[in-house]
Amino acid sequence: MTTFSVARTNELRLTRRSAMSSIPTKQRFSLENQVAFITGANSGIGYAIASLFSASGAKLALFDRDPQMLETAEALAVPAQPALALIGDVCNTADVQKAVKIAHKHFGRIDILINNAGIGPLRPSEEMPDDLWDKTIAVNLRGPFVVAREIGNIMIAQKRGKIVHVASQASVVAIEGHVAYCASKAGLVGLSKVQALEWGKYNINVNCVSPTVVLTELGSVAWGGEKGNELRKQVPIGRFAEPHEIAASVAFLASDAADMITGENLMIDGGYTIH
Repeated sequence: MTTFSVARTNELRLTRRSAMSSIPTKQRFSLENQVAFITGANSGIGYAIASLFSASGAKLALFDRDPQMLETAEALAVPAQPALALIGDVCNTADVQKAVKIAHKHFGRIDILINNAGIGPLRPSEEMPDDLWDKTIAVNLRGPFVVAREIGNIMIAQKRGKIVHVASQASVVAIEGHVAYCASKAGLVGLSKVQALEWGKYNINVNCVSPTVVLTELGSVAWGGEKGNELRKQVPIGRFAEPHEIAASVAFLASDAADMITGENLMIDGGYTIH
């Protein structure tokens, strides 16, 4: 009995090793020749994601309302990895549909969607005007839904795809003055879970990442001084995140290495939300 158990155990180990080695580790983490559609790609976290994806071999469709996106795409492109600049507003369904159609026609497919575009105007609940609330929900929640719907249909036809929504630690904790932002990011997490449930049968993975304060140009200004010092004290790691750290987590979720992860909200917050 003991001999049989040991033999059987060794057989199982060999089978597992064989299965794991059928795809090289480097290939599982690679984005080589993958077509990635990234919103809000011209600055901050979006630019860091686009830069890492380009360095990892992905072909880029970069969507942003800033006309400077044309120069950014040119700077990120290399001969074997083109970067397509698409100018438009995620709040405008016609803009989104046009950009997705152009990207799909240009590359022939879309393998990855990174929904990164977002805004964060701050007001106390009692002072939040309707128009600012509506704008925040439109950019942070309706926009990602429309982009994901349009690209989701392409991925359903392809029978594969990876979608990563960039949410925030504000999706799970309350932050004073962030009523519209918190609501929009919590909604984005809910959106991703439903899409993961509905689209899993098409081999489409849908996840969120939720960063803490990220030291982009805007983040550094908004959370500078004593305000930032007080918040950092509540982060177990003792610091805020750098844009490249968010990009690395997004790249993992977009890779084949994350094939078994869907419907999750990955906190990238240095432990802030474990309090």
